[in-house]
Amino acid sequence: MSNARIFIQTMITLASASLGLVAALAWNEAIKATIRKVFGEGESLAALYTYAILATIIAISALVALSRLAARIGGEAAISREAEG
Repeated sequence: MSNARIFIQTMITLASASLGLVAALAWNEAIKATIRKVFGEGESLAALYTYAILATIIAISALVALSRLAARIGGEAAISREAEG
């Protein structure tokens, strides 16, 4: 029974990561297209830095929201890594 639970948890983790990657790539294209429209068609440094800053802000916001949700429900990660040291 324990092996089945570990298998299901692993499959859920992998499916979540896969679907998250697909969503991230979709947002990536949407943000890039928006910035291209605002700054013009060229790949200017301003557009690249704006994109990098927006992507960072979105990533941090998502991680903070997820960590707050995990803390509220008392969840644990299915896969954990031991601290090196």
